[in-house]
Amino acid sequence: MSVYKKNWSFKTTGKGTYEITDAVIEGLKESNCSSGLVSVFLCHTSCSLVLMENADPSARDDLERFMDDLVPESYPHFSHTLEGPDDMPSHLKMALTRTSENIPFENGCLQLGTWQGIFLWEHRIEPHTRKLIFSYLCQE
Repeated sequence: MSVYKKNWSFKTTGKGTYEITDAVIEGLKESNCSSGLVSVFLCHTSCSLVLMENADPSARDDLERFMDDLVPESYPHFSHTLEGPDDMPSHLKMALTRTSENIPFENGCLQLGTWQGIFLWEHRIEPHTRKLIFSYLCQE
C-alpha cells in the first residue's frame, strides 16, 4: 500500500452545496493510483461534506431547506453567537452531517453511483476559503 496526499482549498460564496467531485478525480489522476480508497477530509467545523444527487439541484435545495428548518438561526437558546446568528447553527449542521467521506476507486475511477456527487456543504452565510485533504490509499 502507498498513500498520496493532496491539500486543496475551495472558496465558497456563502451557504450552499458545491460539487467537488472533479477535484477529487483530478487528485486521483495525479496520484497515479489504479485501485484503492480515497478519504476526503474537511478541516472546518461550520461546513460539511455530503454525498448527494448531482443531476437535479432541487434535491440539494430540499436538503438545505430541511436542515434550515431543523436548525433555525432564530433558535433563542444559542449562546455561541459571537460570529453572528449563523455561527452555532453552522456547527450543529456540521455535527449532524460529516466532515469526511471515504470513496473506493478502481481502474482510476471513483466508484460513485450513477447520480452521486461529492459536495462541500457551506453552512455559513458569508464566503469562506475551505481547506480539504484528499488521501489516496493505493493498492499496489
